[in-house]
Amino acid sequence: MARADGPPRPPALAEELEVVAPSALDHDARCAGVLLSGVELPEQVARGVAVRASRIEDADLAGSRLDAVALADVELARCNLANVRAPRAHARGVVLTGCRLTGAVLTDATLEDVTLRGCRIDLASFAGATLRRVVFDDCLLTQTDALEARLEFVRFDGCDLTGADLRGARLTRCELRDCTLDGLQGVEALRGSAMPWPDIVAQAGLWAGALGITSLDD
Repeated sequence: MARADGPPRPPALAEELEVVAPSALDHDARCAGVLLSGVELPEQVARGVAVRASRIEDADLAGSRLDAVALADVELARCNLANVRAPRAHARGVVLTGCRLTGAVLTDATLEDVTLRGCRIDLASFAGATLRRVVFDDCLLTQTDALEARLEFVRFDGCDLTGADLRGARLTRCELRDCTLDGLQGVEALRGSAMPWPDIVAQAGLWAGALGITSLDD
């Protein structure tokens, strides 16, 4: 079991994956130990789908409505998840690499031991979600919101959070490294987070704006 403050644990995939190519997603569908590669399943409507110990690559699920989807020990690579609506989703032991989540809605979701690398997650929503031991590595998060979300041991490395919204979010033991924070809303939510000193200095204008401090040079 991962320590509360440890890094996300990697997914435990099945030793052998069965190649499958479903033509649609059904309510309460269950699959484990499978490989979905290159499947075209845009605009699906399904609730309660559960995927375990599997890999999904080059799949198109754009515009789908996947209520209460559950992913455990899953790798996703180069998948199109743009405008996917997945309220109350649950993901544990999941890695997403090079995926597109533009406009994705993950309200009230639970993400634990999740890593997102090189993903586009702009205009997305994590409102009311719980993120625990989550890493965003080199991700685009512009204008994404985490309104009233709870973030514990979450790390942002080299991410663009321009115009992101953290109002009402609660951050515990979170880290930000080499991130762009221009126009960030809810700056006070970062209280207690950790950043390298050069990053702190570079964001002096952001801190001053949040505190209502003006420059005498003006």
